[in-house]
Amino acid sequence: MKNILIIRNRDIKRVLIGIPKGHKHYRCVIELKAGQTLVLQEASIANIVRAYVIVKTHPQKRAIELQCKELKNKKPGFAEYQLLETERTEEEIQEELGKIIS
Repeated sequence: MKNILIIRNRDIKRVLIGIPKGHKHYRCVIELKAGQTLVLQEASIANIVRAYVIVKTHPQKRAIELQCKELKNKKPGFAEYQLLETERTEEEIQEELGKIIS
């Protein structure tokens, strides 16, 4: 069985978002009350936000799966590794989501 960590608002101590001094890209630091700290890099944040906005605002789409892909031909300024949509159906993704959180 996988080690699953469900993070609720009440589990979060604080969140920092910004460009650290000496860096060029955003970071999101999430400090949990239990002592763990998560650091997300800008490309991860952007990919997750993009998927969230698509699912939240699309009149029919109910689920998206993102998977890490290495891009050879990418637009300038984009990270070499991206979280991109898979071909899995919404039903498959929703079923897996239900199994993970139950």
